[in-house]
Amino acid sequence: MFRENWRLSLYIIFISITSSCSVRNLTYFSDLDYDKIYTKEITNENRVTIQTGDLLRITLSSLQPELNSMFNEPLDVMDYNRTVIKNINAEGFIVDEAGIINIPTVGNVKIAGLTKTEAKTIIEQRIGEYIKDPVVSIRFVNFKITVIGEVNNPSTFFVPNEEINIMEALGLAGDMTEFGLRESVLLIREKDGKRTVSKINFNSSDLLDSPLFYLKQNDIIYVQPHKLKAVKASTNERSMILLGIGASIIIPILFNWQNIFQIN
Repeated sequence: MFRENWRLSLYIIFISITSSCSVRNLTYFSDLDYDKIYTKEITNENRVTIQTGDLLRITLSSLQPELNSMFNEPLDVMDYNRTVIKNINAEGFIVDEAGIINIPTVGNVKIAGLTKTEAKTIIEQRIGEYIKDPVVSIRFVNFKITVIGEVNNPSTFFVPNEEINIMEALGLAGDMTEFGLRESVLLIREKDGKRTVSKINFNSSDLLDSPLFYLKQNDIIYVQPHKLKAVKASTNERSMILLGIGASIIIPILFNWQNIFQIN
């Protein structure tokens, strides 16, 4: 009876220790069948709109260089199809809290909430009152995203073409570490004076069709650490030695209990 109770107790201890170490899924989109080609129509549109606080570079080209000076001094850039390209504001335009920029001569133009194409049309219409057939181009100067937490290269990244998805952002950050919690990554987004926090599951292919797949300016991606990271951080060398000693005692007892506790 004594031997049976010891055997049962040691067995329970061994099962408890091993079961506490859960198997983690480190594969992205693990619900996909990788033996088949995944094909699905893209439905999550990447519509980047201008927001308050954005810094914009706006350039103007026209066939009337003598009138361009109303807006600013010319840049040393020539366009073979049009006479000259002008940078309306060399430092760029900050979209104020009301969503407005102030263009010399033209005045205030509200563009927050518009895409670059929509804002371009409105600005060309306003400048068209002074210059014939103006062509305006708009570029984000401060389009940036930030990736922090359990990644190999946490940083803020500037995106020159204003289009980036969340997988590309992880690539810039050197991918997640082994402790990155892939099933619960946080995306922090600010829009229209509101801040939202959304959870993203990288183990699920649903992310590919999610409106969160494409990033917006100033998005923050936070890769949360798995609880194992906290265990590792709080475990010192002495604890590891004691754990090793304990395992070296328990395991032989578990598998050789009959010899150790045999009663003559």
